[in-house]
Amino acid sequence: MPIDVVEAREQDRKRRLSKVALVLTIVAGWLWWRLVSGNPVELGWPSLPQDAVFWLPGLVFLAILGMIFIVPMLGNGRSPHTIYLPEQIEVGFDDVRGLGSVVVEVSHTLEVFLNHKRFRSEMGGNPRRGVLFEGPPGTGKTHIAKAMAKEAGVPFLFVSSTAFQSMWYGATARKIRSYFRQLRKVARREGGAIGFIEEIDAIGIKRGGLSAGATATGAGSGLSISRNAIASGTGGVVNELLIQMQSFDEPTRATRARNVVIRFVNRFLPPGRSFRTQRPPFANILLIGATNRAADLDPALLRPGRFDRILHFDLPGRRDRRELIDYFLTSKAYDETLDGEDARNALAAGTIGYTPAALERLFDEALLMAMRANRTKLSAADVRVAQMEVEIGLPTRTDYEPEERATIATHEAGHATVAYIVAGGRKLEVLSIIKRRDSLGLLAHREIDERFTKRSTELKSLLQISMGGIAAEEIFFGESGSGPAGDLAGATGLAAEMVGSFGLGGSLVSFRAADDGIIGSNLVARVLDDGPARKALEQLLDDAKSEAKRRLIDNRHIVVALRDALLEREELVEDEIMDVIRGAVERHENEQTRIIIDLREKQDRLLERMKQIKILDRVED
Repeated sequence: MPIDVVEAREQDRKRRLSKVALVLTIVAGWLWWRLVSGNPVELGWPSLPQDAVFWLPGLVFLAILGMIFIVPMLGNGRSPHTIYLPEQIEVGFDDVRGLGSVVVEVSHTLEVFLNHKRFRSEMGGNPRRGVLFEGPPGTGKTHIAKAMAKEAGVPFLFVSSTAFQSMWYGATARKIRSYFRQLRKVARREGGAIGFIEEIDAIGIKRGGLSAGATATGAGSGLSISRNAIASGTGGVVNELLIQMQSFDEPTRATRARNVVIRFVNRFLPPGRSFRTQRPPFANILLIGATNRAADLDPALLRPGRFDRILHFDLPGRRDRRELIDYFLTSKAYDETLDGEDARNALAAGTIGYTPAALERLFDEALLMAMRANRTKLSAADVRVAQMEVEIGLPTRTDYEPEERATIATHEAGHATVAYIVAGGRKLEVLSIIKRRDSLGLLAHREIDERFTKRSTELKSLLQISMGGIAAEEIFFGESGSGPAGDLAGATGLAAEMVGSFGLGGSLVSFRAADDGIIGSNLVARVLDDGPARKALEQLLDDAKSEAKRRLIDNRHIVVALRDALLEREELVEDEIMDVIRGAVERHENEQTRIIIDLREKQDRLLERMKQIKILDRVED
């Protein structure tokens, strides 16, 4: 059985050929009639009256003036979409990687789209007309939508929500109507069409949200009026979008004109002799909306019949990242350092939180590193350097004063020492005193095993790592300065989550429960404004600092070794950090062993001396 889309396209092709044949037949008949009547059609410029030289320039001027004023106004109601034909789209399902179960669900949706007649007539179902892609930026929403159009062989009508917006009153709604009109037209002509609205939250935001926000924040009357006006305008756009999403099967102009004639004729016919009006043809449309703020969309958009299914695009896990790495490397030039399974698995483990777009950009940055070094292939080292520059920033050489340089090195060594002691499941990646962005130094560390939850002890360990810098400064210099400001901000945020969200501060009350519907809600601010919660937060931070200081005092030798290595080399990466730590631990153990041996030797000599004294005492007696 042929696919329904192909059948519909073939029928439309035959209808177009019939119309062209009819028009050509009429034109050919007219030309033959002119020829037979002795007045054949001759090509050339039309003859103008002799006085045309006086009025023709003015007419041309008026025409140009009219175009200047009228054409822009007509353009305000045009659909701002860009149409891509299947042959113009380069990506298919073979190029979609790292999306897991989303691809399976999209494939099922596409199967119903291609066989909509069977699904409707034989099975009695209603095909999905709208699907919402929700997820962080760069997770492949637009990519897979294009792949769907490529696989289906139908046009892809792409539009950004901001392109609908206009400064003219009512123009935004007209553009939305025009877009859906074009979507229906293309779908009926090609047997199907896929529409894609990027960042749909820009035109589909909750109605009344801004007005409610103005009241909640206690804004003045002027601001309240302004926001109410904005909310009213937004509501009108949302209403238009809601209406158009229910108009997929709106009759064409030809169908409406035919039905007008039929209804007029039926007024003069008895009931049993009246003609039946024509039903609108089914428009095989699949509308896809993409957003990373699904919670801000109007609930009416998300009900069945509009967006029938919401698909969440999450950040890829380790297995998906490994699949993406293999796919991206097929089109990149790389050396043997990226050939092995271990190297690629390590890269997949070290890119937690990366989206597919971020991974592809990482390899492009690594290729730039290779080009700068006059090499034609990227290496694992290039990827590591590119990752540092993307995540942390470009290095900035800064001439520190000796005392400040020692303070920064001690601070970062304190972080690394605590991280080594308390977080056995973490990998120390970069330890540096090279300035990047707003950071004078840094410790980059990550989990060895990718996990999605953390225990209370693990969260407290992270607090201790954050406090390692300030504790080291106080131990070695007797006081701390402005350096720990960023550490304290991060630790306060984590402690606020523990107290106000995770139930780890002595109370099971969740401050997150008050987030919905509150504009500008801030968990940290709410926890700090609550007396008992603030006290619990401060207790967590104080305990973390005390524990970090105790651990640093017990492992002072590791801090000193890391500090000296940083002062000498400025930056340590992965194995270099562990080599310094292992060397410090080994030297410390050897020193402790020597001390123990010396103590034992002294003890033995003391015992021998005591024995000799006893013997002398007996002889004297």
